[in-house]
Amino acid sequence: MSPPFRRVLVANRGEIAVRIIRACHELGIEAVAVHSEADAGALHVRLADLAVSIGPAAPASSYLRIEALIEAARTSGAEAIHPGYGFLSERAAFARACETAGIVFVGPSAATLEELGDKLRARRVARAAGVPVVPGTLDPAPLEDPGALEALLQEAGRIGWPLLVKAAAGGGGRGMRLIADAGELPEALAAASREAAAAFGDGAVYLERVIRPARHVEVQLLGDAQGTVVALGERDCSIQRRHQKLVEEAPAPGLGVGARRDLHAMAVDVARATGLRSAATAEFLLDADGRAWFLEVNTRLQVEHGVTELVSGLDLVHEQLRIAAGATLSPAVRAAAATATAPDRHAIEVRIGAEDPARDFAPTPGRITRWRPPGGPGVRVDAGVEEGSAVLAAYDSLVAKLMVVAPDRPSAIGRLRRAVDEFEVGGVQTTLPFHRALLRDPAFLAGAVDTGHVEAAWRPAPGREAAARIAALTAALLVAGGAVGVTGADVSRGGWPDGPGPSPWRTEGRREAAERWP
Repeated sequence: MSPPFRRVLVANRGEIAVRIIRACHELGIEAVAVHSEADAGALHVRLADLAVSIGPAAPASSYLRIEALIEAARTSGAEAIHPGYGFLSERAAFARACETAGIVFVGPSAATLEELGDKLRARRVARAAGVPVVPGTLDPAPLEDPGALEALLQEAGRIGWPLLVKAAAGGGGRGMRLIADAGELPEALAAASREAAAAFGDGAVYLERVIRPARHVEVQLLGDAQGTVVALGERDCSIQRRHQKLVEEAPAPGLGVGARRDLHAMAVDVARATGLRSAATAEFLLDADGRAWFLEVNTRLQVEHGVTELVSGLDLVHEQLRIAAGATLSPAVRAAAATATAPDRHAIEVRIGAEDPARDFAPTPGRITRWRPPGGPGVRVDAGVEEGSAVLAAYDSLVAKLMVVAPDRPSAIGRLRRAVDEFEVGGVQTTLPFHRALLRDPAFLAGAVDTGHVEAAWRPAPGREAAARIAALTAALLVAGGAVGVTGADVSRGGWPDGPGPSPWRTEGRREAAERWP
C-alpha cells in the first residue's frame, strides 16, 4: 500500500511530535520537524528527516506563528501538516491557511473547527441534536456592557451556584474561574477573559453550572469525508487537578453496556451534525445519578488517545493521515467501533509531568540527569525527552505518558503500579510520587472517584507540605554527607496523606530528593 503522503510537517513539539513522527515513518512518510531556538536539540528534531527553525522560545514567536509554519511547509516540500494537540491544533484560521496554501490539514475542516472549537457553538449544536447540555449560558458574557451585569447575575441565579466562568475558546483549565456567589462574578469574568485572551487570542467567556460530584468521561470519535462517524470507546478522566487531567483509563469503570451505548450515540450525534472528518473527542460529565451532560468537543487528537489505541488495537495517527488523504474509515476502524461497547481489555495512562505534587503541582523546569523508563509486557511509554534533555519553563510540563494494557482493570492497575515503581527520573521533580500513592488509594482502586478527588483527598494538610520538604532536604543532605543512604527499598508503600501509616509525601519526597542530589 502506498503512503498517504510523501512528506508531512509536524507543527508541534515534545512527546506528541515524537509520536506523530514515528507514525509517519511507519507509513513510509518523511517527517519534517519544526522547532524554536530553544528546542534545536530536542528529541523530535533528532528523529525527523528534516527540521526547520521557526523562531525564539516563546510560543507566540514560534509554534503559534501560522505564517512561519506555512512557510516551513512550503520550503520543505511538505504536502500536509499535522498539528498534534495544543498550540494551533484547534484554530480554524490555521486550517484555513493550510487550505489556502494548498497544504492538507490533518484534522477537521475549518468549518468544523469553527463550529465545535468554540465551546458556545458546540453547546448550541449539542442542544439542537437533542443531547443534554450542562446548564449554563449559550452566548458570550457581555463584558463591554456594564449595564448588562444585572441581567447576567439574574441568569446566574437561574443556572444555580456555584458556577464556572469558562473560556469559549481553548481548554486545559485556562480562562476558567470557580465562583461561589454573585459577589465574585464581576472580578471572575474580567480575570477569566484576560487569561483566555492571552492564551487563545479570544477573550469570550460564558457561565456554566458546577456539577458535583461528577465523573469526567469522554468518547473517542473518528469521521471521514464521506460523512461516516463512529465512536471507538470512552475514557474516564476524573483524576485531575485544576481542571487538567492526570490519569485516564478506558473503558470507564462501572459503566454498563447500555449506558456506554447511549453515551457513544450522543457523541456521534454531535459530531455528525458538524460533518466531522478526522479525530475528535466529545466530553461529558456524569452526575451522581449517572446522567450524562454534554460538556464540549475537542477537535483534535487528545493527549490520552493512546489508551483507546491499546484497547481498540488501532493507531489513531495512522487513521488520521489516511483520512486526510481522502480514505474512508478502514475495516479495522469499523470493526473496532462495532465492539466498542463491550471491550475485552483495560488500559490506563498516567501523565508524567515535571511538577512537584507537594507544592500544588508547581512546574519544575530543569535538566533530566537520569531517564530510565519501565518496560515489559503491556507497557507503553510515549516521551518527548531522553537523558540530558532540558525541561523548559516556556512550555507545558508534560514529559511523558506511561500507559499499560491488561485483560481487566485490576490487572491493569497491578501492571501500572509495577511500571510506575520502575520508572526513574533524575534532575527534576516529577509527578511520579503522586501516581505511586494514587495507585494504592482505596477510592481509586474501587473506581469510586470524581473530578474533586485530588483536591479533597490529596491536598496536604496545613504544615504537611513544609514537613515533607524539610524531610526530603534533610535526607538529601545526609546522603550527600555519606551519613545515610536512602533507596527505593527504604520507601514504605503504605498510607494515603490523611490515612494511617507513613505519609507518601514524606517517604516519596525523601526518595526523590535523595536521588536528585548532585
